[in-house]
Parts: sequence; C-alpha cells; structure tokens
Amino acid sequence: MTIRVALIGAGVMGADHARTLTSQVPGAELRIICDADAERAAVLAAELEVQSVSADPQAAIADKAIDAVIVAAPDAMHKELIFAALAAAKPILCEKPMAPTPQDCVDIIAAEVKRGEQLIQIGYNRRFDPAYWEMRDTWKAAGLGEAIMFHGFHRNVSAPPWFDSNMAVTNSAVHDFDIARWLLETEIVSVHAFRPAMFANGGIGSPVFLVCQAASGQLVNIEVSNNAAYGYDVRGDLVCRNGTVSLRPPVNSELCTNLQNSISYPADWRPRFVNAYRLQLQGWIRSIHKGKPEGASAWDGYAASACAAAGLKSLASGQAEKVELIAKPSLYGK
Repeated sequence: MTIRVALIGAGVMGADHARTLTSQVPGAELRIICDADAERAAVLAAELEVQSVSADPQAAIADKAIDAVIVAAPDAMHKELIFAALAAAKPILCEKPMAPTPQDCVDIIAAEVKRGEQLIQIGYNRRFDPAYWEMRDTWKAAGLGEAIMFHGFHRNVSAPPWFDSNMAVTNSAVHDFDIARWLLETEIVSVHAFRPAMFANGGIGSPVFLVCQAASGQLVNIEVSNNAAYGYDVRGDLVCRNGTVSLRPPVNSELCTNLQNSISYPADWRPRFVNAYRLQLQGWIRSIHKGKPEGASAWDGYAASACAAAGLKSLASGQAEKVELIAKPSLYGK
C-alpha cells in the first residue's frame, strides 16, 4: 500500500521534506502541497510533479485521498493542524516544536490519548542521525559503565532577523533537550540557563548556556550559539565512568594547501543532517505501514517544550528552575 501524503507548509524545511519524500522514501506518494503562498506551492509541485496544490490546510488534511500529513507550517499553526489530523485519524509528522507552549502540548496529548493510538511523530531528526546512534551503541557495547555527564553544543553561522533572544532556547535548544533525553533514557528535571554578560539584554540570536539535571542523576550542559560565524556545527561528549564517547561531525574530505590543513563546515543544518532527515521520513512511513510508532512521540515533544519553558523561566529568575511535567499517560509507555 502506498501512503498518500499532504505537505502543509512549503518553506525551507517543507520543501526539503517534499524533495526527500518524492525521491528517497519507498511506499509514499506526495499527493498535495499546501502553502499560504500559492505560487510557492505551485513552483514546488511543478518541480516534483505533484498533482495537487492548495492554500487551505484544513481541506488538504480532510481530503479522502490523503492518508497522512506532514506539518511544516509556522510553529503557531502546529496545534490546530495536529488537531485536524487527529480528528481525521491520519498519522502526522510535525516539525519541532510540537506547539508554542507546554499547555498547548498537554492539550495535544489529551486529544491523542482520547483517540487511544499514537498518530503523532515530532521531527526531532537527531534520533535518526547515524552519529548519535553510533554514540549510544558505542556507550552500551564498550563497557564504559554508567553515563555521568553529556556535553553538547549547537552552533549556527548567523541568526536571521526574526530570531529573537528566546528562540535559542525554544527553537534551537529543544533539539538538545530531546537528544539528551533519548541518549540517557531519562527525563530532565531542572534547567539553569545563563547568558554571557555582554548579552544580558538579549538580542537577535544571543547565545545561551544551559545546565540541566537528569532524573537519573546525570548532568547535561548545552551551549547554543546562533551567531558562531564559522559554520554549522553540532557535537557532543558523553562522559562515562570508564571512558568517553565523542560525537564528531561527518567529514568527507580535508584540504591541505599552503602549509595549512582545513575542513569545511556547512552553512546550515541541512547538509549535516541530510541522512537523519531521510531516515526520519523513511521511519515515519515504515511506522504507518507497520502500525508501530518510531521517532519522537507527542510525549517527547511535550517534554522538550517543558524543558524550554523552564529554561526561559531560569533566564528571567537567574535560578535553576524545575521542569514541570504532567503524569505520563500509559499510551507512551513507562
């Protein structure tokens, strides 16, 4: 059976998902591209030979010729689009964050629990990245003992003009919260957020440093630098009792010339995580075929957003703040 997909949102990430889905994901067909910018949707549809375009996301989701939905619309629209897909009993792959606030996420969880089945996958693509999988597998196979600390950093070349001072936490660090939870297989229970003194008043893309306490006792620190200038760079170190596993960005070549040795960095996240995005889409379609969820659940989306809320609260208070979570519904396991 071919899964017929509607894409809601044809911006940078939506267009990338569309190209990947149509070229590298067996068992799926992109049937509708929907965007508020009709011309943008039409241009992408023509490029990919997709038969239908729309400017009405509710109609696209409700279309009986559609089996599943990718939500890549602006963050503020995620909740209403997820609700529409749940009402139509259609599986959803939603870009992060799942919703703007933890309460919005709780509302989404309540709706999914009421349906009694997991239909929502959140686009925390690092869970599909081969480098993170190798890190976790190496830790578990190499006799390194229990994990003690995870150090991560997340750097971009430059922040766009609309990237306000809170988005380093709510838009960037949510990836790091999620991957720390996935890697350590535990919840984050508190977040203490810091900014360098020269960025005390915030500003576009102002950096943050977050120190998190995990429920199992580990410490997690996260640096987010959205104006790092030199390139897109994500790395990490998992410190264990008997050794350390380091996550390194993939390097396919290095340049040696004029008495220098150098490697290049991508300009944004897409080349770094191209395999993760492909594997994520393949896993999502596979999960629909098999009826078995893969990737980040609605609970995971909620937990990452709750960590972000604690981080924002900490920036305001100057203190470590507790991550407030509701009781975990049985739908999402232990």
